[in-house]
Amino acid sequence: MSLKARQSKEKRFQFAGLAAISIGLLCLVMLFASVLSAGLPAFQQTFIKLTFNLPADKLDKSGNRNPQEMKKVSTIGYTKVITEQLKLNLTKAGLEFDQLSKKELKNMISKEAPAQVRYAVLEDPSLLDREFEMVLLANGRIDGYYKGRVTKKSAELDVMVSPKQLELADQMKRAGILETRFNGRFFYWPDASDLRPEAAGLGVALLGSFYMVLIVLVLAVPLAVCTAIFLEEFAPKNRFTDLIEINISNLAAVPSIVFGILGLSLFINFMDLPQSAPIVGGLCLTLMTLPTVIIAARASIKAVPPSIKAAALGLGASKVQAVFHHVLPSAAPGILTGTIIGLAQALGETAPLLLIGMVAFVREYPSLSPEGIFEPATALPVQLYNWTVRGDPAFVERASGAIIVLLVFMITMNLLAIVLRKRFERRW
Repeated sequence: MSLKARQSKEKRFQFAGLAAISIGLLCLVMLFASVLSAGLPAFQQTFIKLTFNLPADKLDKSGNRNPQEMKKVSTIGYTKVITEQLKLNLTKAGLEFDQLSKKELKNMISKEAPAQVRYAVLEDPSLLDREFEMVLLANGRIDGYYKGRVTKKSAELDVMVSPKQLELADQMKRAGILETRFNGRFFYWPDASDLRPEAAGLGVALLGSFYMVLIVLVLAVPLAVCTAIFLEEFAPKNRFTDLIEINISNLAAVPSIVFGILGLSLFINFMDLPQSAPIVGGLCLTLMTLPTVIIAARASIKAVPPSIKAAALGLGASKVQAVFHHVLPSAAPGILTGTIIGLAQALGETAPLLLIGMVAFVREYPSLSPEGIFEPATALPVQLYNWTVRGDPAFVERASGAIIVLLVFMITMNLLAIVLRKRFERRW
């Protein structure tokens, strides 16, 4: 082959490589653009700011301001009072609402609002019979109107909202009663029912994911590092250790759902641990993460030059001292990187958690005490899946927002692994 032909072939190969990279980057940009465009509205929410003067004769009939007695008034009683207060605020602002039915006016506000007001009053009974301001969630359809999901044309066909409600919402926005702003509650509120998607948050899912990652960190990392050290430095080279090494490599390639089946049969059916609890999810993810961290730790230990251990042994150190005082510190950056990548992988897993019941609807936060790992919870990727299978478009928006949060966690952990590797990496 002539020189010109070889150069031409090399240029074609370079062009093909650049084209492949460009196509990959383009697909990545399109993916991020679609996720951001669908998910960023989840971090905004429409609120209604009202001035309340709650009547004590309806909410505290005994007049004792005793929260235990006031609990007898349910959210239904608060719904009626909130609707009356909304009418007073609209009248005071000079807004016309006679064209709306009582039900349409009530549905301007989220069904979560009565619980909000009731909880505030039970916490501070002195709020009765005096003026105070409170910000309530607007109905999900009203919120969707200001995010482009709902239009006046689509409202004509929607039983959940009417064009008259949207016109009143525009008037309320001009009067300063209604506003769309950053929704910090998305990060700490629990999940909500299908009737109030505007109140759904990631609080329980984030706490459940934290518990599971903590369990994986405590269990998987010491076991994996000790296994890697033993196999590389102390285990005899025979058929038994060869079998262990082959099985570790095979386990790293096993589909994650298999670990979910193992967790269901072992931890729930046999050990009788509670379903949908972080302890079961953490144990399943520990089994799944162990092979990954073991392989990364072994590769890091193997990359340490043998001369370091030989020098330590030559100076009189025992084999244990040579490994733990010289080999292991030198391999620490690689082990740390593998650990962070393994934790990031565990954070994003869904299939094993679905099989152990973490897809259940959970509104109560697990406690912050050690007992919290045995209480019902969910996880971030499972919460994301849960929202995508619900019918209301507002939940799809919430799911896209959860994808952004999950991606931020994953990217942060991978960047941390890169930074730590660069910071502590040693070149031999």
